[in-house]
Amino acid sequence: MTLNTKGYSIKDKQFWIIVLSLSLASMFIFAAFYSFQPLLPVLTDEYGISVSSASMTMSIATISLIVGLIVLGFLADRNGRVLFIKLSILFSIIPMVFIPFTDSFLILMILRFIQGFALAGVPAAALAYIGEEINPKFSHMATAIYIASNPLGGMIGRVLTGYFSEIHWQYAFYILTIFGLFVFLFVLFALPRSKNFMPSERPFMQDIKSFSFHLANPKLLLMFGLGIILQITFTGVWTYLPFHLTSQQFGLSLDSISLIYFAYGFGVIGAPFAGWLSSRYTLDKVRTIAILVLIFGVVLTITSSLTLVLIGMCILCFGFFTAHSLTASSVNKTAQHLKGSASSLYLVSYYIGVASGSSLIGPVWEKWNWSGIITIATILPFIYLLFFLYMMRKVTVK
Repeated sequence: MTLNTKGYSIKDKQFWIIVLSLSLASMFIFAAFYSFQPLLPVLTDEYGISVSSASMTMSIATISLIVGLIVLGFLADRNGRVLFIKLSILFSIIPMVFIPFTDSFLILMILRFIQGFALAGVPAAALAYIGEEINPKFSHMATAIYIASNPLGGMIGRVLTGYFSEIHWQYAFYILTIFGLFVFLFVLFALPRSKNFMPSERPFMQDIKSFSFHLANPKLLLMFGLGIILQITFTGVWTYLPFHLTSQQFGLSLDSISLIYFAYGFGVIGAPFAGWLSSRYTLDKVRTIAILVLIFGVVLTITSSLTLVLIGMCILCFGFFTAHSLTASSVNKTAQHLKGSASSLYLVSYYIGVASGSSLIGPVWEKWNWSGIITIATILPFIYLLFFLYMMRKVTVK
């Protein structure tokens, strides 16, 4: 088939090259981003810092990623998607080369800040690229595969660094660097150049106004808030789980804990399963059930049984990624105009939740340990869910 303005279909080789390229890019980006989460206990010992300080390796990367989503998304709208996808991978690799050799926690933080900004290029441009280059009939499939690669990448990064944490944690970054170079070379030569990209000529202030337009929509505000709460719960539990499982109660080694990150496999199937369920039931009902499933998973981890903790983390992953996928779909459905900026705002709120779950609840761990984390991770989403359902009904009636 020759290319037309409708984009590539599932029968085209370029369709699968695009899906594979963006999925590999996403896997590397999320592996690099979450690679530090299992290392927090190691960092506290190696650098002689507090738990809250160690968690800043996640938060500082998240903050710069949020900035990158806005800045690079703005530039990609004007200069093309493919360029920023390729540059994102390349400049995400560079800090990875230096991370294993630094003895200074401050330099480590600077490298993570630079890396976080660079990582934003792929999520800022990938979905827009799919929308422009893939036939609308098949863009949903391409998007689903791309989104499923996100938790897969997060799982790879966590498992890798968790496994090598008991040996020599720097080895994990050598492997991630090699993986990143492979992905970069593949994307550099394989990813098709844009055929249907139309550069935006809107001034910067008009983009800012589009953000304010969405922030004035009460339904979207509630969904942005839900994105924050879901991620605070999810990130909070995963960030402090290694500290909990290495405590005297369980006494697990970090390389053993790394195997628990395979629970992310339930997140990989969460997004497509959510789409299947929402086609049979209402999206709102499925999302509500998914949030309750997430909360149930969190509650299970309070037990002293390692088996129940593992089951709880699997349920948590399934509930979170199902709810997250449906919330992202709701944002796109609710925004009648300027859908791209609405999705960007949801991503920003999502990563605000990552930063908050990584560091803001650090004092909770230091004062009340795991019981404090689970209390926050149970009560917060439950109360917000009740508030969300009440306010959505009230706004809809108006």
